[in-house]
Amino acid sequence: MYRTKFCNDLRQEHVGSTVQLAGWVDSIRDHGGVIFAHLRDYTGVTQIVIHNEALLEGVNRETVISVTGEVALRDAETVNEKLDTGKVELIVSELELLGKCHNMLPFDVNDSKTTREDVRLKYRYLDLRNPAIHNNIILRSKVISHMRKLMDERNFLDIQTPILTASSPEGARDFLVPSRKHKGKFYALPQAPQQFKQLLMVSGFDRYYQVAPCFRDEDARQDRSPGEFYQLDFEMAFATQEDVLNVCEEVIYDTFKTFSDKKISPAPFKRITYADAMMKYGSDKPDLRNPLEIIDLTEFFSKVDFPLFKRKPVRGIVADCQGQSKKFFENSLSFAMSIGMKGLGYLTLSGSEFKGPIAKFLTDDQKAEITELSGIKEGETVFFICDGKNVVDREAGQIRTWLGENLDIINKDSFEFCFVVDFPMYEIDESTGKVIFTHNPFSMPQGGLKALEEKEPTEVLAYQYDLVCNGIELASGAVRNHSTDVMKKAFEIAGYSEEELEKRFSALYTAFQYGAPPHAGMAPGIDRMIMLLADEDTIRDVIAFPLNGNAQDLLLGAPSEVTEQQLLEANISIRE
Repeated sequence: MYRTKFCNDLRQEHVGSTVQLAGWVDSIRDHGGVIFAHLRDYTGVTQIVIHNEALLEGVNRETVISVTGEVALRDAETVNEKLDTGKVELIVSELELLGKCHNMLPFDVNDSKTTREDVRLKYRYLDLRNPAIHNNIILRSKVISHMRKLMDERNFLDIQTPILTASSPEGARDFLVPSRKHKGKFYALPQAPQQFKQLLMVSGFDRYYQVAPCFRDEDARQDRSPGEFYQLDFEMAFATQEDVLNVCEEVIYDTFKTFSDKKISPAPFKRITYADAMMKYGSDKPDLRNPLEIIDLTEFFSKVDFPLFKRKPVRGIVADCQGQSKKFFENSLSFAMSIGMKGLGYLTLSGSEFKGPIAKFLTDDQKAEITELSGIKEGETVFFICDGKNVVDREAGQIRTWLGENLDIINKDSFEFCFVVDFPMYEIDESTGKVIFTHNPFSMPQGGLKALEEKEPTEVLAYQYDLVCNGIELASGAVRNHSTDVMKKAFEIAGYSEEELEKRFSALYTAFQYGAPPHAGMAPGIDRMIMLLADEDTIRDVIAFPLNGNAQDLLLGAPSEVTEQQLLEANISIRE
């Protein structure tokens, strides 16, 4: 036996009993004849006391040992309130060295988060010993287990879908896998189980879910890991948009309530249309912890004799900037310029007078009108954002975020959820001028075939929806297109012929001709969810073995070169 108790098990009721612990030596302190050490396993830390120095021969930090001894009560003045086991210690009588730490540590395990990321990832097994990172992975396991239980309770079946599949145009680059048996042909790793889960609905499985790996060859971001990510993928037959949102709402609210002490916006979560999200918050991922809202002042400024704001959309944001220095307003202008704006106008209401660079262009009646339009109060400032139609809303959203952060009015101790709904089905590709799908090409247009035939493509809305939390997109989904007639027209508008549609999506296209039920689904992102629950700034701190920002595995050395024999077997030659 290596242990009879775990390190974090020991409490006052164990005083006087003999136990055996095993773990890593976290720290060693020599107090002149008496040596104190912290022993760490995956549950926590216990202080051990060694009177016989010879027992520690060959033992250093991060060495793995097993110790036997009697549990004793600590003296009152030596109690460590920071440890769960801080009122007791183990007086060691026997020590067995199980795994020696032979090398100098590349970093202090407990301070690994302050180490350069490339070093942390190269020695990830040491980084994962840091309780902060270690507990993130434990949290991840518990959250996934909890969500599985919630889905099982709602009669969803856990069904696995293939990893080796066919390449399909789903918005990102595929990872390709060469076929040894079929020369010149490739598998692709799935960007999502999209087609498979729809085929399961056609197969008569009423409710499906899985913790699904998704593979996309795209660049890293703070909230996105390159290479692969995981989502709670689920689909429902005979379901409407609200049916899906209700399931998502129940599972996500229960999960966050179980694993966080922060305030959580109650269900039902707010439903915000895409158009309103862009207008009021300047983003389709609105952070509702920020109380500032954007207002449309385009019509107002069309009547003002101020040439810079004429014939362009104008947005306004009212914020309480009382007590802010001149430097604050200079910084706001510098930020506006850094995101591509040509300037940032503002008016401050001081007493009954407006002050600021635009005040002289307003008549008394216009000052009264903008007071009513904006709701500005004494001491507040209204900032103006003016630019082209395609960029003004996002610029206003960035100014809103900057003001929220710099005025310190964002409630950091809460999770604010909302669903963004009614996304446009199509948009115009700025580089080509062609009509492309905005969101998911397998979505059902609102109004069905009639809407596709009678409306301009950019006017067609889809049954598409996102779950957003604190400005982060946590999930995306849609009511699926299950009609071949609607599918043909939808893809035709995006430039796909029926022959191309049948070739590229042959399984779905054919399956829908054998009786397909209405169906809809969603896929909350597990990595982002854990990142929020663990209160981490980067997604890599909640993944056991992540790639770095350059899509490299510094631990095992991937991507790596392979032998000429392997290339021959896969029918591949490397071109310079």
